[in-house]
Amino acid sequence: MTVNLNDLNPAQRDAVEAVDGPLLVLAGAGSGKTRVLTYRVAHLVDDLHVPPAEILAITFTNKAAGEMKERLGEIVGNGVRSMWVMTFHAMCVRMLRADAERVAGPVAQGGYDRNFTIYDTDDTKRMLTAVMGEFELDPKRYPVNGVLGRISSAKSELVGPAEFEKSAVSPIDKAAAKVYKRYRARMRDANAMDFDDLLVNAHTLLAENSDVLSAYQDRFRYISVDEYQDTNHAQYRIVNLLAEKHRNLMVVGDDDQSIYSWRGADIRNILEFERDYPAATVIRLEQNYRSTETILAAANAVVANNSGRKPKTLWTANAGGEAISRYHATDERDEAHFIATEVERHVRQGRSYADFAIFYRTNAQSRVLEDQFLRAGIPYQIIGGTRFFERMEIRDVMAYVRAVANPCDEIAIKRIINTPKRKIGKSTVDRLDYEALAAGITFDEAMHRAAEGEWLNTGPQAAVAKFVELIDAMRAVVADGGSLRDLVEEIVERSGLLGALQAERTMEADGRVENIREFYGVVDEFSTQHEGAGIPEFMEWVALRADIDSMADADCTVTMMTVHTAKGLEFPIVFVAGMEDSIFPHANSMFEASAVEEERRLAYVAITRARERLYLTHAYQRSLYGSTQYNPVSRFVGEIPEEHMKVSGVGSQGITGTGFARRGEGSRGSGYGTGSGSFGGSAPGGGHVFGSGTPKPASKQPKEPTDTFDAGDMVEHKVFGVGTVVLVDGDRIEVSFKTAGTKKLLAGYAPLRKVDG
Repeated sequence: MTVNLNDLNPAQRDAVEAVDGPLLVLAGAGSGKTRVLTYRVAHLVDDLHVPPAEILAITFTNKAAGEMKERLGEIVGNGVRSMWVMTFHAMCVRMLRADAERVAGPVAQGGYDRNFTIYDTDDTKRMLTAVMGEFELDPKRYPVNGVLGRISSAKSELVGPAEFEKSAVSPIDKAAAKVYKRYRARMRDANAMDFDDLLVNAHTLLAENSDVLSAYQDRFRYISVDEYQDTNHAQYRIVNLLAEKHRNLMVVGDDDQSIYSWRGADIRNILEFERDYPAATVIRLEQNYRSTETILAAANAVVANNSGRKPKTLWTANAGGEAISRYHATDERDEAHFIATEVERHVRQGRSYADFAIFYRTNAQSRVLEDQFLRAGIPYQIIGGTRFFERMEIRDVMAYVRAVANPCDEIAIKRIINTPKRKIGKSTVDRLDYEALAAGITFDEAMHRAAEGEWLNTGPQAAVAKFVELIDAMRAVVADGGSLRDLVEEIVERSGLLGALQAERTMEADGRVENIREFYGVVDEFSTQHEGAGIPEFMEWVALRADIDSMADADCTVTMMTVHTAKGLEFPIVFVAGMEDSIFPHANSMFEASAVEEERRLAYVAITRARERLYLTHAYQRSLYGSTQYNPVSRFVGEIPEEHMKVSGVGSQGITGTGFARRGEGSRGSGYGTGSGSFGGSAPGGGHVFGSGTPKPASKQPKEPTDTFDAGDMVEHKVFGVGTVVLVDGDRIEVSFKTAGTKKLLAGYAPLRKVDG
């Protein structure tokens, strides 16, 4: 099978046929870059008779490599077997398996063995923890994740221990520098490499062994690199070394989709390609095959506000398209209700749940959306994450609450006894387990007796005593009474969970902190609905509510994910929730120009995931991280021309206050641009207003319709079918379903309605 170049549009064909010399392909979202990459390789083999073994195609994921191999196999047949079509890490492994001993190495042997072990993240953390133990570094002050993050960043920049140590300023940087040197020696002695080492050592192999480099340069006459905007410095250097001789290097990427600087990606690699290769041909793939004209107009308008980019404008033959729906909610619950209602409306009109995706900037935003979808009985899945109540940090918080409220709950106590780290290891827990069983007492009682001097050696005894003191102090606080919110906050604060995560100073840890703070919103919600209820009732409510999650498991589901996770995906209908300044763009990025530009690229990615319909939602007020925020509408929404949007919600009724004005200046309000007046109409100063302000009282958040139930009622559940109410106890309902058995449900959460018997 050969390729037909007439299948390509003119720009795609130019990219496929430009095989000699350096080539930069700026591939806009949905512009068919995978087809170009595949056809180019096929053109080299079938039309130009280039031996397949002389082709190197680098991808960023194993999935992309697999798909490309499969497509090429259909076109060039068995020749694909001799090509290198793989990820950066897979390529480096192959090189190092052949010549690992050429990498300057271990203390005694003088080189790695080619049978080196590859450490995954867990292995790496264990080794780092051991090295930190050698230096007696306090894991509370220097969390292993924080140290790992700093060492990983240094490696991606090809910065060795000595250079890193010179630039270290903060205490954790200095600690990481010390650990880095010893860690590298320990890894070499173990004949092991972590994922970063694969890149660093492959670069060393090529840079310090001219014969090895020359052999690879001679072999790979044609090199292509996908997602070039996501390369870090180490990957950039490896590519340039390999391409140095023949310079037949094709890089494909989109600077407008560079959104991973926090994990080492350097946008300069693609922006400065023409500096590195002055003779480079530049081809722009601007015809989009995914989205409507309206969606692309919005995306182009937003990203055009970035100064650090290669100019390009996406266009499509799909003229017209639905206007972008913009909903101004009163709060986050109104926002979630609107999204759920729109999903159900489209499904009633024949859509599948799988047609929908909901994007948000931070994982914590998913909680209220999940809550609303559970109430409505809409099946959903979370990609790249876990459901709110299943997240590790939320389980940790609940374990503390359970352990404080119920001393007999040994599962909860064992989960938190060394979380965060307290030097209470498995052997200590096993000993306490043994003694509790032998004495016929609870694990909690065994801890207290051990704290008083029984069974344990001095070190473990002191650690257990400190933990017992902490738990007893928490129980005393609860016994003294107070609001549920205050009690939970006090437990979390004393636990040290927040402090340990904040000390890591990583994006992952920051997200976990946000989730814990969002848990306070769960407490507030429960307290509002259950006046006077305490910790035991709250625990039961959470347990039942979390149990309802199981009903959403289905093949046909709405997809929820962060915008970062959404890159590379597409859906017919997309909702982007939380379009407010301090949410999106994120508060941490608001005051640095380059950070705002990356957030804008993230907005561009979100917009261009939509094929047919796009919804942007924002709220006048939002309870997030346990507090109420009043944020203006996102500046990115204000950058979309008004003719491409239709506005609904409280904002469509009229607002006053801070907002975004297109032109001129309104007579009231101030902020990022000023203006006020009819939302979606003209501002007094001639500007069109996009923003938040004081909603008119006429617009209220919709109430959830709820039935009241009694034992014996016949009911229908959206997922479980028809059943009979067996027991009603407050907001707990026990129903015996004909096909699903007996289920315990929460009134107001379960999609349950009365039916005639």
